[in-house]
Amino acid sequence: MSPDIKITAMIPEHLAQVMAIEKASFTVPWSEITYYREITENPYAVYIVAMAGEEVAGYAGRWLILDESHITNIAVAPGWRRNGVARKLMEHMLRSSLRQGANRMTLEVRRSNLGAQKLYEEFDFSAAGLRRGYYTDNNEDAVIMWQNDIAAYLDRKERTNDTHNGN
Repeated sequence: MSPDIKITAMIPEHLAQVMAIEKASFTVPWSEITYYREITENPYAVYIVAMAGEEVAGYAGRWLILDESHITNIAVAPGWRRNGVARKLMEHMLRSSLRQGANRMTLEVRRSNLGAQKLYEEFDFSAAGLRRGYYTDNNEDAVIMWQNDIAAYLDRKERTNDTHNGN
């Protein structure tokens, strides 16, 4: 992963680049006005971007619902895929959720998107069920995934990092 990737809050000035990534990533993209409302009007929404200089390399969003976070979306620009950007976004989402009092996180992912499922499993997400016909473009099922103990995952990750760093 490029060391110059910085995670910051999504602001309206990011939306043109976010929309380009959205359209390249999803067959049924959210609209720009939806993102605008999420970042300016929804008090439960947290949206972030991974910045490479002035370029949006990826973005992610979540809702905080009581003591749970729900990932609404995550996408990486085609030129930045397989460079650790999604991992950095996920890590930030987990840490910020825990700071805000959520110790569980959920998401839906296309049943056919095995690469994304594998990524989420690296963060201790596991399949918990299906939403039949969830995706409107092709009636594909969504796999519901849960991460049920963010604090334990992050603690284990820190201990592993300490071991690898000789501490």
